Amino acid sequence: MQSKNLLENMRYDENRFVMDLVHESENFKVVTFTFRAGQELPIHQHNIEGELSIVVLEGEGEFLGAEGAVLAAPRGAVLIAEIREPHGIRAITDMKVLVTIAPPI
Repeated sequence: MQSKNLLENMRYDENRFVMDLVHESENFKVVTFTFRAGQELPIHQHNIEGELSIVVLEGEGEFLGAEGAVLAAPRGAVLIAEIREPHGIRAITDMKVLVTIAPPI
């Protein structure tokens, strides 16, 4: 069993979003992202079977999807999607996000 405080270790970069690996095993992968306002993870997809969850820990942004789909992503929002479904994130304010991917890519 492990315990980590995600918020204490998350850091910002003025020039790009920051991704940090929290955990990886054969079963799943956990990463954090930090975004300054205006930064984004472009829409992308992975050609594998599996699911992902994106949880907004702090800040506010938008979940981006296929064909221009945009969903509000306020603090506490959770997006759950197939990993092969197009997905991305845009930060409106400074934002901290937790992503879980199963199985890991």
